[in-house]
Amino acid sequence: MPTLRQLRDRVKSLKNTQQITRAMKMVAGARIRRAELAMKAARPYATAIGEMNRELASSGGGSHPLLTERSSDKRAILLMTADKGLCGAFNSNLVRAALQVASQSSSPSSLYLVGIKGRIQLRKTQHPVAQAWPLQGKPFVELAAEIAGAVTGDFLAGKVDQVTLVSSRFVSTIVQRPTPLQLLPIKRDPDAPAKSASTNSFEFEPDPGAVLAALLPKYVEFTIFQALLETQASEFAAKLLAMSNATDNAGKLIDDLTLVMNKTRQAAITKEILEIVGGAEALKG
Repeated sequence: MPTLRQLRDRVKSLKNTQQITRAMKMVAGARIRRAELAMKAARPYATAIGEMNRELASSGGGSHPLLTERSSDKRAILLMTADKGLCGAFNSNLVRAALQVASQSSSPSSLYLVGIKGRIQLRKTQHPVAQAWPLQGKPFVELAAEIAGAVTGDFLAGKVDQVTLVSSRFVSTIVQRPTPLQLLPIKRDPDAPAKSASTNSFEFEPDPGAVLAALLPKYVEFTIFQALLETQASEFAAKLLAMSNATDNAGKLIDDLTLVMNKTRQAAITKEILEIVGGAEALKG
């Protein structure tokens, strides 16, 4: 049975922890609004450039090395996690999704890691790390360009045959879903009908092949940029939820310990009173 002093120290410690978790919850709540606005503003452009690339590639208007399908013997995974913890199972879910993708290949997959937590959790696996970046190391525009240059260069050089992007999809403040996406080679749309020059309502100058050559690297770069925004917004949402739960749990523990502390103090007072009364009765006798 803990003493009254131990219970008081425990309640004091929990109150300090509750103040920290409440402050972190407020910070995450303020950051998630900006991150969500930036993420939603980028989604329409990402959707539009993806549809245009798939339409161009499927219409037979041109070819590009980034569209070339290979044997997929040398697979790679571009995984995006957070730099810090205290966001529940957010990082673990992303790492688990990446390992599930890696298990589909008979040989170890090369890893391109964004985020310190993913690098820490995967350091003891059989999969080699080709390159790693912190999530918050630099502005996302520069970071996306650097990552796109690295994975695209290795793909064109034949070091990897396929690159799968594993990042978090921001659904809502409560739901963040790990989502795999084949980044390279860029998939053609198999359902898109082939279009001839007489039926196509668009004219590309100088030609569709040149447009593809300009758009495909931008598509890869912006897909990574969009994934960075989604991962950041998902991290803040997961941290907001985790810190909210931690604050509530700390409050419940404080209430329970306060009740136990009051009972212990009352028992000590009652014991002292009984001792005084017993001593007085003994003197009378």
